[in-house]
Amino acid sequence: MSRTHFGTDGIRGTVGTAPITADFMLRLGHAVGRVLRRKSAKATVLIGKDTRVSGYMIESALEAGFASAGVDVLLTGPLPTPGVAYLTRALRVDLGVVISASHNPFGDNGVKFFSASGEKLPDQWEMDVEAALTEPAQWVDSAALGKARRLDDAAGRYLEFCKSTFSQELSLKGLKIVVDGAHGAAYHVAPSVFHELGAEVVTIGCEPNGFNINDKVGATAPQALVEAVLQHGADYGIALDGDADRLQMVDGRGRCYDGDELLYAVVADRLARGQAVPGVVGTLMTNMAVEQALQGRGVPLVRAKVGDRYILEELLARGWQLGGENSGHLLVLDRHTTGDGIVSALQVLQAIRRTGQTLPALLDGVHLFPQVMINVRLAVRSDWQQNATLVAEKAQVERELGNDGRVLIRASGTEPVLRVMVETADRQAAQAFAERLATAAKAS
Repeated sequence: MSRTHFGTDGIRGTVGTAPITADFMLRLGHAVGRVLRRKSAKATVLIGKDTRVSGYMIESALEAGFASAGVDVLLTGPLPTPGVAYLTRALRVDLGVVISASHNPFGDNGVKFFSASGEKLPDQWEMDVEAALTEPAQWVDSAALGKARRLDDAAGRYLEFCKSTFSQELSLKGLKIVVDGAHGAAYHVAPSVFHELGAEVVTIGCEPNGFNINDKVGATAPQALVEAVLQHGADYGIALDGDADRLQMVDGRGRCYDGDELLYAVVADRLARGQAVPGVVGTLMTNMAVEQALQGRGVPLVRAKVGDRYILEELLARGWQLGGENSGHLLVLDRHTTGDGIVSALQVLQAIRRTGQTLPALLDGVHLFPQVMINVRLAVRSDWQQNATLVAEKAQVERELGNDGRVLIRASGTEPVLRVMVETADRQAAQAFAERLATAAKAS
């Protein structure tokens, strides 16, 4: 059976359009509840959400669906995705539910799930839910209905967890930090974390109104953070996305650092402290300059498919702890079970405080290669490897690049578009190679 509703990270779409409707969400809660009760006669789920106005509707519908299946519900209100993952594990509940569309605009929303251990669930679990959605509802009787209650101290519990991931021997005293919460789920948590660790905190993007999440602020629009850091003379800036699982940072000069660079800084700190780093997991988009810098320090990089769930799968399979992608999803598995923008920022700031070095100094010698991406729209979706012209041109470009660059060709999963990317130190060369490949991709 193929998946109809689940994508690479839960279910997501435009509010008011299937499946992001109240009636579907009620059915989804009921179906997930039935799947849970196959293993536990009395299950409990934790539901958190970001700040989108549609979260009220989806939360109520899911709550009703779970109750109708005999499942109890704990409601946290607005809470970062990694906060839901943490509390799911800490409270020993059966499932964590996040209502969020992450970095998307407010008109979108979605639902994703965490296991009792605070980790992303496997494909088979999603298949079980898909199957349950096709079956007739099985409403429990009144005596067996689930109950719901609000967890009033959810934000405070998560705040203390975040602080616990930062060394007790260090503080952030003397640092001025701008925190951009993207008007999202971390608006009331992130500033307090950095303030309580000693930093002087300036906030932007921390006034949600239900409609402004990710609107010209946050990790997907870091220019607002750059301007705020320069305006306030801050040492660093921290930008999160709508559900606070990704991170971008800015230094006092207004220079922005992506997930690849921040991951390298965390690795470099651990190596400097004599800790073993057997390997790092990136993605197909991880910058080649970071890969070469890691290899130069004896740390191999393994590439997974784009998406933090695939990074997690690879890390767990290899028993490694560190991974991430350039969009800012960083995984530090000895600190948290999932990507966490606040915890990741603390790991970078910890490296800065421990070494006494600036972020540019920690990244000395790492100069990101330009990545030129061209989206080629095709007449129909097809396997690009059946295009002999493109296959031959790709081989030729790779010969010309040698060890100084790489080519990545990926088909869109939703439309007839081929994404052609060339990465090398010379931007003009990367552009020329990408255009050659794009031309070949259009050949029949």
